[in-house]
Amino acid sequence: MGEDRLHDAEDPGGASGAVRAYLGGDMSALDDLAVDTGGTPFQERVWAELRRIPAGATITYGELARRVGQPTASRAVGHANSLNPVAIVVPCHHVIGADATLTGYAGGLDRKRWLLQHEGVQLRDQRPKQRDDAQLSLLG
Repeated sequence: MGEDRLHDAEDPGGASGAVRAYLGGDMSALDDLAVDTGGTPFQERVWAELRRIPAGATITYGELARRVGQPTASRAVGHANSLNPVAIVVPCHHVIGADATLTGYAGGLDRKRWLLQHEGVQLRDQRPKQRDDAQLSLLG
């Protein structure tokens, strides 16, 4: 096998700029960003469907399961959602519980709440939108 080398790049594939634009208010900035998530066929279907959810919209795990053709697989969809390797770009934060409450998010519920509010989603259990370290840490 050949030797892998890392090279510094300011904006690899436009990803950094797209995420910054999204955080700056351009809700469509991530739409055309190419990703290679490398999951199982089921995970790939879930993640592809997540990318079809527009910014500012939410769906339930059950609805996501229906959309990927597995209407009784809401728990499997939730598990695939939790393994999403490209959070924000593949907007797993758009999935909420059947009772419209926020449920699990690998980045924490405060970050999920912030992302949804940033996109204009009105939440039942809403805290004031704040720009703080949660926003900055989204970039790593």
